[in-house]
Amino acid sequence: MQIKELKVKQIHRPLPRQTDQSKVKQLAQSIAEEGLHEPIDVLEVEGQYYGFSGCHRYEAHELLGKETIRCRVRRAPLSVLRSHIA
Repeated sequence: MQIKELKVKQIHRPLPRQTDQSKVKQLAQSIAEEGLHEPIDVLEVEGQYYGFSGCHRYEAHELLGKETIRCRVRRAPLSVLRSHIA
């Protein structure tokens, strides 16, 4: 597993998000003041990045207009991606 700074737009979010907008705003304020404390987890499958967790942190970065986000990247085969989507 690696820690990488990825472009927010590079990360595919294949499942619908259910986030608490007040939590997103609070996180955005915290990230603006202190930075991101905990990277989000993403899968790298065939050179593409997929995020399934860290929805609030991801949306807070979008809200702030940040171009990148720190990620914990785990390489995985297509079969693992399919099991996450199923």
